[in-house]
Amino acid sequence: MHDNMLIEQLRPGRNEVDENMPYHFLHEQEPGLSGGIEEVNTIFLTGKECVFKCLMCDLWKNTLPYSTPAGAIPRQVDYALKRLPKANTIKLYNSSNFFDAKAVPAADYGDIIGCVQQYNRIIVENHPKLCNKTCVEFAAKLNGALEIAMGLETIHPAAVTKLNKQMTPADFKKAAGFLRSNNIDVRAFVLLNPPYITGREENIEWTFKAVKFAFESGANRCVIIPVRARNGIMETLQKQGHFVPPALAMLEEVFEKSLGLQQGQVLADTWDIAFTSGCPYCFEARRQRLEWMNLEQKIYQPIACSCVH
Repeated sequence: MHDNMLIEQLRPGRNEVDENMPYHFLHEQEPGLSGGIEEVNTIFLTGKECVFKCLMCDLWKNTLPYSTPAGAIPRQVDYALKRLPKANTIKLYNSSNFFDAKAVPAADYGDIIGCVQQYNRIIVENHPKLCNKTCVEFAAKLNGALEIAMGLETIHPAAVTKLNKQMTPADFKKAAGFLRSNNIDVRAFVLLNPPYITGREENIEWTFKAVKFAFESGANRCVIIPVRARNGIMETLQKQGHFVPPALAMLEEVFEKSLGLQQGQVLADTWDIAFTSGCPYCFEARRQRLEWMNLEQKIYQPIACSCVH
C-alpha cells in the first residue's frame, strides 16, 4: 500500500488553471443506452483535488489545491455551454467527486441544475463511498436522467489493495446496487494494465473479469482505460518493474472480448492513446476502428499491419 505522502512527494507540478473557467470542454458522440447515437457536451470542470489519492491518477494536474469557491462551478458550466453546440447529454467531469461538497459546493446544486435542464442525461463522476442520499436528491430535481461514473479499476485481489483508492470491489457493488435501486444509471471505469499486474495475458484476463464484475454489479456501461505513467509515482513503479504500459493490441483484444459479453455497453477510452502504439502507419486507422466500435457496439474487421504493436 502506498500512502498519500509518498504519492504527493513524487508528483510533478500542477497545470495552471482558473477557478472560473473549465480547463477543457468538447463535443463528442456516444451510443445511447436505448439505441441510436447521443450528442454529448463534455465539460472538464476546475475544482478541488480529489480527497482520494489513487496511485495511478493524474487528474489532479488540473485541479485546485483548495476548496472550490461557491459559484465557480455554475460559472464554468455556463461559460462552456455558451460555446458548445446543442446536445442530448452532458458530462460534468470534475477530476474528483461530484458529491464531495468541497469539490462541488452543495449551495451550487440549484444553479447547476438550472444550467442543465435541457439535457436528457447528466453524467457526473463520484467515488463509490460517496454515493448516498445526496445523489438521489440531486437526481430528483433534474429533468433528465442521472448517470454516475465510478472507478472500479480492477478486481485483482492483490493489485486492488495497492491502489490507495480506499475501496473494495464489494464497495463498488454496494454503491452500484444503491444507485440502480434509485433509478440512477451507472458507468464503470476499468483499468487496462493497472500497477502490480505485469503479464500481458494476466492483464487482459483481469481487465475482462473486471468488466464482467461491473455488469454483474449493475453497471449499464463500462469504459476500459489504458493506464498511463505520467504522475511521478507511476514512472517509479515502471522502473521497478511493477507497472508495464499497455499495448494497443491488448486494448483491442479485451475490448472485443468484452463486447462479446453483450451485458451492457462497453467503450474503449481512445483519448491520448498514441502511447500504446509504436507504429506510425496503422495507429490512426486502429484508433478510428475503436471509435466506430464504440459508437456501433459491434466488432469491425481488424486493421492489417506488419507491426506487432
